Amino acid sequence: MSPGFLEAALRRALGDEGVGVRGAHAVGGGCIHQATRLDTTAGPFFAKWNDACAPDLFVAEAAGLEALRGAGSELVVPRVIAASEPVGGEPAFLILEYLEPGRDPDDERLGRGLAALHRVTATSFGFERATYCGATRQDNRAGATWPEFYRERRLRVLVDALRPGAGDRDLYERLFERLPDLLPPSPPALIHGDLWSGNVLATTRGPAVVDPACAFADREMEFGITTLFGGVGSRAMAAYEEAWPLPGGWRERNPLYQLYHLLNHALLFGGHYASEARRIAAYFIRTR
Repeated sequence: MSPGFLEAALRRALGDEGVGVRGAHAVGGGCIHQATRLDTTAGPFFAKWNDACAPDLFVAEAAGLEALRGAGSELVVPRVIAASEPVGGEPAFLILEYLEPGRDPDDERLGRGLAALHRVTATSFGFERATYCGATRQDNRAGATWPEFYRERRLRVLVDALRPGAGDRDLYERLFERLPDLLPPSPPALIHGDLWSGNVLATTRGPAVVDPACAFADREMEFGITTLFGGVGSRAMAAYEEAWPLPGGWRERNPLYQLYHLLNHALLFGGHYASEARRIAAYFIRTR
């Protein structure tokens, strides 16, 4: 992709035909997109694009970023410059303000920021539109109760997509029946949804979060992926707990939220993730 495409997109977004790209430098943008830092006459920007992803993936990501910015927390969230589905032979793309890397992760600020984010609530579980966790579409139609939403909008969708054998299907159905007893009542909380270490950045402005898979969910779900793949360390968790303590027993329930991400990774990547998911399901049927 030549810088010309991105330059034209920037000019449209900024309403300035005089904006020009002086240089483009490839940067990390995840495993499925092309990404670059654009040095322009209007300053630096981050851009990523893909001509083979879901058409609305970047539009959904932009909606999540705007929701996170609207929370008014201490977290740094990049400003959305432009987002588009594929149009006229051009791929789907997203352009954001560029965040200068920093050295200090400021874990305490990260923890406080997450607590503030999770205090943003809604009248029901879900989100204004479908979002994506990686390449997996998340159905965010409203749900009245959290166990129902988690079962039907998250876990069952993945189990159906994986097409397990009869034994594993029965295992998950038995777990689904037990979810109302395993998951205590919880108000909807705005979560990032994919808060692994690659989506938490140290910047010169403080800790930043990117690439969200937003929803209003039980706030405990946020920590399912962090306990699997990092992202929120012990100092950040201590700051979170000081700002807003998690309900008792959350660590014991945590594998139920790891389950979603294990099933998703099994769908996207295969490997050992399916067996780890089965182990968690069997544990909660056997011991709870």
